[in-house]
Amino acid sequence: MLICPICSGALHSLDNGVQCSHGHRFDRARQGYLNLLPVQHKKSLDPGDNAAMVEARRRFLDAGHYAPLAARLAELAAARAPARWIDIGCGEGYYTAQLAEALPDADGYALDISREAVKRACKRAPQLTWMVASMARVPLASASCTLLASVFSPIDWNEAARLLRPGGGILRLGPARMHLFELRQKLYDEVRDYVDDKHLADLPDELKLADTQTLEFRLTLDSHAARADLLAMTPHGWRVNAERRERILAEPFEVTVSVRYDWIERQ
Repeated sequence: MLICPICSGALHSLDNGVQCSHGHRFDRARQGYLNLLPVQHKKSLDPGDNAAMVEARRRFLDAGHYAPLAARLAELAAARAPARWIDIGCGEGYYTAQLAEALPDADGYALDISREAVKRACKRAPQLTWMVASMARVPLASASCTLLASVFSPIDWNEAARLLRPGGGILRLGPARMHLFELRQKLYDEVRDYVDDKHLADLPDELKLADTQTLEFRLTLDSHAARADLLAMTPHGWRVNAERRERILAEPFEVTVSVRYDWIERQ
């Protein structure tokens, strides 16, 4: 099932790690994950979200602010009854753990390029196979999965098509047009309109949109911590200047949470 990220040969368990027939060996970290991101595949020394960003997301999600998003995701995944699934860009594992709970009899995998994220994520559901790896080179065999989950994460469509069996699909949770609109109003002088189906323009012929659902609700950010963590975990927060940041953090406000769930099927 697992394949070597260097030569694509099958990986087999050996001592406290895995190894292919060509002798490429990858040890399991003490937290339980496999690091399958060779140094030659990294674009920086420590790619992905850093510890501060991961901790902000963990605090915000564990506080339950996005609980309806995770519940709907788990419900939709369970309805597909996959035999083997993988969460691409799993982050600190909040959504992954709920997928694992909804799919107790399925073979589950999860990966993220951020080592800091996976270190924390693998504690949530130790029964899964957790990996530090890149979506551009997922270390799983071709046509091995029936469901690929992606939550607020970019997708390499061709790699996704390679991983999926015919009839399997991608369960994608992404922002809709009004997602965090009020926060964006506070951050930018001019809020650009967001086209929430632009990702579908790049689908290869093997992948087709089969179903779309939306979920929307209002969220009150009544604590300084919630506002700070939301800023820290979104790309919007990276761009704001200090003065505007302090104005945003100063007082409670409401935001619209608006997302879409796409089921993109492998033909």
